[in-house]
Amino acid sequence: MNSYDFFAKRFLSQPSKLFLGSHSGERYTYADVERETARYANFLTGLGLQRGDRVAVQVEKSPQAIFIYLACLRAGLCYLPLNSAYQQSEIGYFLNDARPGVAICSPASQGLFARLCGEARVPHLFTLDDSGLGSFTEASVNAGPQFATVISESDDLAVIIYTSGTTGRSKGAMVTHGNLASNAQVLCDAWKITAQDVLIHALPIFHIHGLFVALNTILLSGGTLLFHRKFDPKAVIRDLSRATLLMGVPTFYTRLLAEPTFTRETCNSIRLFVSGSAPLLLDTFNEFRGRTGHTILERYGMSEAGMICANPLNGERRGGTVGMPLPGVKLRIAGDAGEPAPRGDRGVIEIKGPNVFSGYWRMPDKTKEEFTDDGFFKTGDIGVVDRDGYVAIFGRAKDLIISGGFNVYPKEIELVIDALDGVAESAVIGLSHPDFGEAVTAVIVRSHEGLMLDPGEVIAHVRSQLANFKVPKQVYFVDALPRNTMGKVQKNLLRDQFAIKK
Repeated sequence: MNSYDFFAKRFLSQPSKLFLGSHSGERYTYADVERETARYANFLTGLGLQRGDRVAVQVEKSPQAIFIYLACLRAGLCYLPLNSAYQQSEIGYFLNDARPGVAICSPASQGLFARLCGEARVPHLFTLDDSGLGSFTEASVNAGPQFATVISESDDLAVIIYTSGTTGRSKGAMVTHGNLASNAQVLCDAWKITAQDVLIHALPIFHIHGLFVALNTILLSGGTLLFHRKFDPKAVIRDLSRATLLMGVPTFYTRLLAEPTFTRETCNSIRLFVSGSAPLLLDTFNEFRGRTGHTILERYGMSEAGMICANPLNGERRGGTVGMPLPGVKLRIAGDAGEPAPRGDRGVIEIKGPNVFSGYWRMPDKTKEEFTDDGFFKTGDIGVVDRDGYVAIFGRAKDLIISGGFNVYPKEIELVIDALDGVAESAVIGLSHPDFGEAVTAVIVRSHEGLMLDPGEVIAHVRSQLANFKVPKQVYFVDALPRNTMGKVQKNLLRDQFAIKK
């Protein structure tokens, strides 16, 4: 069950079919996919990489970056995508924790990566820019165009996706070949994705939404990508007439609605709009339907499980819900003590199925802690299942913030803020935001020496340490943080207090 082979058995039935096209003139057929991934797989294994070795990649979006991902699957290697916004301390941690055999970065980051790879003893470093040029493509240009795809088991490691940790330490979710194949198949079936579909791909490819949901379903169906390196609403609107699908985060849809040229007529050829990675506001859901006549299909997933739930393709798509569990996924709600909660009661969402990851990289104790004795994964999300089986999510038991589609754990940011001179303590919360879904917000108690500390200094300090999506949008100062009788900060009170100051 090598997931590349699983996809290739479908798309290679039409090798001359267009896989990817862009406004800059890039055109790649499925025969090109087979050839380019073979060359990259030959090159990587020629460096001495063995089955399961990691390949860390922090580059801008390009067709060549997609081919590297697929080459890793094909060669039985483990692909390790890194958000392009990650900064020095984050990158250093990932390299030391995963110990990849190869790292690939943008040319602008080469100096930083050279030092970090030296410290982490990563033997090979290459570059790749957003036009597909760099030392990686130069070094692999003469590699052979044929490669015998490695036979893999369903539970063999395919990808490690790092998620932020509630204690400040990121966790590497181990995604298997079976996870990728099963989730792609389920989504193609549920959303009726076929070779006739054309998907506007404007998502990043270091995230499961763009990498697994959008890309893998097109590969499996033999469809076509209209490739956008970033989301530009005007460029997306121009492509709508050539497409049948758009997958996006809620921010995509709020920005499309802000464009006067986005009308019912411009959406005539689209058969499905999908939203995920963050909650879709009901106002956006309703405004979009009123403007276009289309009802957005909202779904629910996470790094540890791919896609979990989705509103139906045919049937009622309910705003404010993420639909029902996908075929093969078992979902239940657990009460405070882990007991099954009655239908209609809120509790922690627990899931089980072929989509669920195999555990956290080098964290056996954490893995054991996050699974129940009967094999269900504790998502940490608070949800409810109504009498019709629709799932609604009301918050996150572990204070996770989802900003612009990216997961942000407050503890990681609090550790950075608390290290700043003049800060006595801090609490980071998420506040509702019309564009980002949630805005990262810091509430700080100054120390006596920090009475002159201002928001700009805090924001600049965090920006120097962490990715931009983790940087607070707002900073507030208080005399004390509210606590319960056990001494725990009551973040719900902070959210209520500062909600009106968004």
